[in-house]
Amino acid sequence: MDGEEREETWSDFRELVNMTPADLEKWLESDDSQSAGQHQDGGESIGHASGRRIVAILRAEKGELTDDDYQHMRKVVGYVRRHLAQRPSGDVRDSRWRHSLMNWGHDPLGG
Repeated sequence: MDGEEREETWSDFRELVNMTPADLEKWLESDDSQSAGQHQDGGESIGHASGRRIVAILRAEKGELTDDDYQHMRKVVGYVRRHLAQRPSGDVRDSRWRHSLMNWGHDPLGG
């Protein structure tokens, strides 16, 4: 990934991840967070594991981020954009849709 791609990824990630590391960590500890998303073999969901990684990325200095971190950031951007396009009608405050997005660092109600 070249410097231009990294900058675009960084910008998109920072725009879409609207939860602070502390807020995201607190959310990840909740039952709603742990029950949202797809679970493999009864373990941690993909989104929950992603949330823990997002916290680490948010807490890192930009210069410390690896190509692997940037790949994960691109995955986050893609996931959030796809799910925002699938917003259900009605009140989403306690929806699995919102909870899943929050595991990926985006609170559609403003973070």
